[in-house]
Amino acid sequence: MSYSLQFRDVFAACDFLLDGLVLTLELSLIAMVAGLVIGLAGAAGRVYGPKWISTPIAVYVEAIRNTPLIVQLFLIFFGLPSAGLKFDADTAAMVALSINLGAYTIEIVRAGLEAIPRSQIEAGQSLGLSNLQIFRYVIVFPALRLMFPALASQFILLMLATSVVSQISAQDLFHTASIVQSRTFRDFEVYIVVAAVYLVLALVFRLLFAGLYQLIFARR
Repeated sequence: MSYSLQFRDVFAACDFLLDGLVLTLELSLIAMVAGLVIGLAGAAGRVYGPKWISTPIAVYVEAIRNTPLIVQLFLIFFGLPSAGLKFDADTAAMVALSINLGAYTIEIVRAGLEAIPRSQIEAGQSLGLSNLQIFRYVIVFPALRLMFPALASQFILLMLATSVVSQISAQDLFHTASIVQSRTFRDFEVYIVVAAVYLVLALVFRLLFAGLYQLIFARR
């Protein structure tokens, strides 16, 4: 059985696919920023906060990390309207991705913070530094250096996971590709192109994070 690849119809819809790619990048970047903020705040609260703060954070982390992203997405998009809180598809996707990434980021950041030797913190205290100064100058930078590779990997995985938002009809790359497939019936060609785009995006993000690491950490 022979099969002839024909990409003409797929490439004819490149503008439509590009719109989906733009949304994929927007969701990825917004979720990365929001997830990092959640991660930093949550990890600080879990490591240095009192029990009434650290316990709810731990529950949030375990609940998110041990349930599928698609279930979290459906709860936000289909479940919350029952409680009177309704989001459009793009907003629900952004919220779900941010919450999901935040939980994983908390654990990565927490591990980085706890990897800082106690002796370094005591040295800062002996120099008369305040707790804020110790956190800023003694803890954060070395911890970020340790956790950066894991954070970069998690961010790339998050970018790839954005494809799940197509299940609530958010017009991301995968959803627009599905529409092109339904119009052209070139299943193999459409998903070859989509796979290639995701691969290129992952490699580009990887290079960007590697360059950022060299710029911030390797030269110091």
